Amino acid sequence: MSELRNKLSSVFGEKLNRENPLPEHPRPQFKRAAMQSLNGEWIYRVVQKEDRKEVFRGKILVPFSPETELSGVGRMLNPDEVFEYRKNFVSDFQPEKERLLLHFGAVDQECEVFVNGEKVGEHKGGYTGFSMDISEQCTEESNLLLVKGTDGSETVPHARGKQRWKKNCRYSSIFYTGQSGIWKSVWLEKVPKNYLRYAKMTADLDEEGVRFSFAVNPPAGEEKIEESVHVRIFEPQIFASKTKAGEKGADPVKEAEEKPIYTEGMHLLYEGEARPGEEFFCKLALIKPWSTEEPYLYPVQFQYGEDSVESYFAFRKLSLGRDKKGILRFFLNNKPILFTGLLDQGYWPESLMTAPSDEALLYDIHKTKSFGFNTIRKHMKVEPDRFYYHCDREGIFVWQDMPCGGGTYNHFFVTDFPNVWDKGARKIKDSHYKLFARQDQAGREQYYRDLEEMVKELYNHPSIVLWTPFNEGWGQFDARVATEKLRKWDKTRLINEACGWFDQGGGDLFSIHNYRYALKIKPEKNRVVALTEFGGYAFPLKEHLWSKKEFGYKFFSSEEEVTAAYEKLWERDIFPNVEKGLSAAIYTQTSDIEEEINGLMSYDRKVDKLAKEILKKLNKKLMEAYHSCF
Repeated sequence: MSELRNKLSSVFGEKLNRENPLPEHPRPQFKRAAMQSLNGEWIYRVVQKEDRKEVFRGKILVPFSPETELSGVGRMLNPDEVFEYRKNFVSDFQPEKERLLLHFGAVDQECEVFVNGEKVGEHKGGYTGFSMDISEQCTEESNLLLVKGTDGSETVPHARGKQRWKKNCRYSSIFYTGQSGIWKSVWLEKVPKNYLRYAKMTADLDEEGVRFSFAVNPPAGEEKIEESVHVRIFEPQIFASKTKAGEKGADPVKEAEEKPIYTEGMHLLYEGEARPGEEFFCKLALIKPWSTEEPYLYPVQFQYGEDSVESYFAFRKLSLGRDKKGILRFFLNNKPILFTGLLDQGYWPESLMTAPSDEALLYDIHKTKSFGFNTIRKHMKVEPDRFYYHCDREGIFVWQDMPCGGGTYNHFFVTDFPNVWDKGARKIKDSHYKLFARQDQAGREQYYRDLEEMVKELYNHPSIVLWTPFNEGWGQFDARVATEKLRKWDKTRLINEACGWFDQGGGDLFSIHNYRYALKIKPEKNRVVALTEFGGYAFPLKEHLWSKKEFGYKFFSSEEEVTAAYEKLWERDIFPNVEKGLSAAIYTQTSDIEEEINGLMSYDRKVDKLAKEILKKLNKKLMEAYHSCF
């Protein structure tokens, strides 16, 4: 394991409660009262795959990966090594009438799980969650949990996103420190022997009702199901925080107190019974759509026998329509909508992909809204469920990327060539697997499993409005097939089939990445034109840099200089193209990350590089220009 050292830290990491890290319920949209967090101190060691020789051992703070400072380890896992986590736990579950479930938010990339020496399951894929029933292996006294795993990073074709084990290519600065092991919360949950496993909720604005489908344990068909699911829907409310990040005098660590989605005494809107395994539709008398201005959520409670689960849903409809010139545009709730946002990768200097606290997650969301943006493009990463929960509450759109995978990319082909000749790149078919480093069939099959897991895991979050299966040719293959699968799994959201270039003609967007030239667009017949990445202006702040190496598309030496250039960019590329069909603009990016210093905030989030007032003014002008087209 190579040693990593970084002294840069956010205020959230500096004030971390190491005795109780990330104590919040990890899955607030499927919430039970009986949750026991296993975050905290674990025993950790690394051994060689071949000879099992021990390389390193010690204590680690979960859920921070060993490569992070907050974990207490600060060492990189190599592809030829195995990580092993150990944790003793006691649970007071009653085996004669209860089941005990073990949940992992994510373990990167492959792992096996053992309880008291017996294997209870395994999982492949480093970004999505998984659960196991460990009732048979547990005792009422102390139990030993063992997690063994490997992470091949870019040496295997599995999803890795922006992580790299070795940064040895021309564009290495836009890839970041590889991570391994547990990097999202771990928790236990006591449930009755018959319990709810999953609830799918699809609110239909036009039909003024919501569809439910439930998966239960034991599964439907394996045993006769005697119980129905009792559904209670309550009047919609807005649960957004009153305090916004960036307000004068605000303490970033002490965000506004979270208003619970469900509380006793709420006004009941609907009550009914649903059969597991069958779709259930109920029409509602009160419809209040979800939007960024008014993010109405409907609290809901499910009762299945003795099992009780709290959740919520929202009404929002995404569609395409035409403006007064007949140009195709985005619509939300049957009204025109423009997406203006930031490319957000969700990295932190002290903890990498794991936000150091729940307040940290919320801080970035609040900052994005305070700048006047309404959209976060979540780039190459699947966040913990609480991130999307906060987006649901606060009212911000999320464009969700699928983390990339495949073999080692040819960066001349996937980066230099399309930057020089975008039209040529769009003519290349992604069925040429070798060109896109996708020769491995098992890796392609794993991609579809990961994609489906991501959609299922995030389906119920109203803030997510768009899926992006591929970005800039990184591990791209058969994009049209991925789009067909996404349409089958989710008919409620938009799809950006191939973000940036290597366009295959499908999806809802004609996607443009532009960092080099003056932007000139023309309307598309069947897809909406979207600028899905642009800008990348770098302004280094000496006391807030992670590395001596710096990457950006254009460099500036002062706040005044970068602000003037930013305003000029909008005047040149954004505003003139709105009337020609431009319907989305996603700036790169929210914060600096490692060597890449093109964020609106420093990596440690202690400095805003551009004035909030300037950003808000530009976004307001953009909205006015867009709505004048209708």
